[in-house]
Amino acid sequence: MITSVAHAARADGPWAARADGPWVFAPARQARRRVRPPRPAPPGATPPLAAVLFDRDGTLIEDVPYNGDPGRVRPMPGARAAVEAVRGHGLSLGVVSNQSGVARGLLTRERVAAVRRRVEELLGPFGVWAVCPHGPDEGCGCRKPAPGLVYAACAELGVDPARTAVVGDIGADLAAARAAGARGVLVPTPVTRPEEVAAAEESAPDLLTAVRRLLDPENPENAEGPLGQEPPAQGPAGGAP
Repeated sequence: MITSVAHAARADGPWAARADGPWVFAPARQARRRVRPPRPAPPGATPPLAAVLFDRDGTLIEDVPYNGDPGRVRPMPGARAAVEAVRGHGLSLGVVSNQSGVARGLLTRERVAAVRRRVEELLGPFGVWAVCPHGPDEGCGCRKPAPGLVYAACAELGVDPARTAVVGDIGADLAAARAAGARGVLVPTPVTRPEEVAAAEESAPDLLTAVRRLLDPENPENAEGPLGQEPPAQGPAGGAP
């Protein structure tokens, strides 16, 4: 069982992981892309979105339990388009991921980093990765549904959690967002429990739709139906959807 994450402070190319709390991987300061600041909100309005944080397994890439093999990384449908849309709007990007396989002795920091590098080869760079290496019984403050990963990612990006959205596939992702004061959006998969879907304040049928709703909520094409439901699929004329 992992009792300390001090070993995570070693450099990983241009990235470095912090020794305190979760593993926080962030690009070298001099290489960081300048992010266009969002326009301020009118008085009394909801603050504009500044960052989007994605869960990793089941959201950005297919969920392969305790995966430490870059060769098994497969992006989820629409993942590349979704992250490119966020980049195109000048928002910060991050990943928040529970990786209890470290605590269980099934993963090493090097394997976690190797998968991260492969994800970025396929989807492009992220401004921060916040990873919890602890097990569910260790009582840490970073394992989702606790808010520690969201806090850590926002601190590294220099954004307020209130101006951040967290996109994930299970209830723990949304609970972490809510606990941190961020906005949570559920993108269900076959492993998402029905009660998690029913409890989600915001949900979307796929990753790209979720991002479009975050980036352009005034567009009628991005409107969400009744809570927990999606607009009916449009099939060919005269045929089944």
